[in-house]
Amino acid sequence: MSITKPRLSFWQIINMNVGFFGIQYSFGLQQSAVNPIYDMLGARPHEIPLLNLAGPMTGLLVQPIIGALSDKTWSPRFGRRKPYFFIGAIMCSLALFLYPFSSSLWMAAGLLWILDAGNNTAMEPYRAFVADKLDVSQQPTGFQAQSFFTGFGQTLANLSLFIFPMIFIGTTGKLPTWVYASFFLGAVCSIASIWWSARTTPEIPPTEEELAHMKATPLNVFSPFIEIVSAIKDMPRIMWQLALVYLFQWYALFCYWQNSSKSVAQSVFGTTPTDNPKLYEEAVSWTGLVNGWYNIVTFLSAFALVWFAKKYSPKLVHFACLILAGIGFIVFPFIENKYLLFPAITGFGIGWASMMGIPYLMVVSNIPKERYGVYMGIVNMMIVIPMILQNITFGYVLKHFLNNDPGKAIALAGVLLLLAAAATLLMKPKQTTGEIVLSAGGGH
Repeated sequence: MSITKPRLSFWQIINMNVGFFGIQYSFGLQQSAVNPIYDMLGARPHEIPLLNLAGPMTGLLVQPIIGALSDKTWSPRFGRRKPYFFIGAIMCSLALFLYPFSSSLWMAAGLLWILDAGNNTAMEPYRAFVADKLDVSQQPTGFQAQSFFTGFGQTLANLSLFIFPMIFIGTTGKLPTWVYASFFLGAVCSIASIWWSARTTPEIPPTEEELAHMKATPLNVFSPFIEIVSAIKDMPRIMWQLALVYLFQWYALFCYWQNSSKSVAQSVFGTTPTDNPKLYEEAVSWTGLVNGWYNIVTFLSAFALVWFAKKYSPKLVHFACLILAGIGFIVFPFIENKYLLFPAITGFGIGWASMMGIPYLMVVSNIPKERYGVYMGIVNMMIVIPMILQNITFGYVLKHFLNNDPGKAIALAGVLLLLAAAATLLMKPKQTTGEIVLSAGGGH
C-alpha cells in the first residue's frame, strides 16, 4: 500500500528547502574563500588540489552511508531524514566558527575535513527528503528550489568576500579580519536554516510495509555497505550514463574553483598571491563578487529551468546549460576588463542552476522510493569520484603541462564541460508523467 502524497503549495516547498540555504552558504565559502586562505597560509599552487581532497573524500565516504542509514531510520518524534540534517548542521557550524582561527595550513585543511563531513551528512538526506515529500508532478519544483537556495546561499557567501573587507579592516591572527565575519555568519546560517525547515515541514511516516521491511532488516555496522553494494548492482542504466557526464562536469568545476581567484589576479590585476599579497586580496574580493553574480543568475534562472524541462525535456535543458557554462569558462581567463567577467560567468550561473537540480530529475523516476536515500548517495559518489581524480591528478597536470597557469586551468575546465554536454546527449531518461507546476491548488 502506497501513501498518496499531499500536494504542497509553492511556499511550503520553499520552506522545506530553506535548510539548503545554510548548507550552500558553507559550500560557497569553500568555493571562494578556502583556496585563497590556503594561499595566504603559504600553500604552493600545485599543493592546492590535494588540500581540497576533504570535500570529495568525505562525500564518497559519508553520503552513501548516511543515505543508506536514513532509508532505514524512523522515529515518530525525530523523523527519518531530520536527525541527519541536525547532526550535519551542528558539525558545519562548529567547523565554520573555528576555521578563521587556523594558524597553519594543516589546521585549515583538517577543519575543512570536519566541515565537509558535516555538509555531506546534511546534504544527502535533503535530496531524499524532496523525493519523499513530493509526488512526481512537484519533484521538479522541489529539486529546482534546491537550485534556487544553492544560488542564494552561495551568493551571500561570495558577496561577504566583497563587502566584509570594506567593513572589517586589518588582520586578526594570521588571516584578514573579514574572514572571521564571513565564517561566523556561515555558522549562524547553517544551524538556523536547517532548524527552520525541520520546524515547518513534517515528514511523511513510512507505510506499514516499509516499517515491516525496516524491522526485517535491522541496522548494524555492515548494513550501509551491504545496501550500497546491492544498490550499485541493481543500478539503472540512466545512472551509469549520468556517471559519464559527471566525470567531465565535476572535474571541470574543481579546476575553476581552485583557480578562479588566481586567474582574475593574473588577467585583470596583473599579479599573483606571492608578488603582491595586498593586490591579490583585492582580486579575491573581486572574484567573490563575480562568483556572487553567477549564483544570483543561478537562483534567478532555477525555476525558469522547470518550465524549459517540461517543454523541451530535462536532457536537452542540461545539454544547453553545459554548453553555455563551457563557453563562459573558455573565454574567462582571456578577459582583462574586470567588468566583462560578469557576462562571461553568466553562462556558468545558468549551468550551475541545472547541475543542482535537473540531473536528479532525470534519475528519480528510475529508482524505487524505498531506496531514495542510498541512490541519492550513489549519485553523490559519481560527483566526488571525479573530484578525487582531480585532486590527485591535477596538481601534476597543472605543474607539468599548464606551467602552473590558472588561466589555462579554467580554459581546460571549459573544454571538459563541452565534453560533459556531449555525454548528456547519450542519456536516455524515462519520461516522467504529471504536470510540472510552480504552485499547487491555485495558491501563491
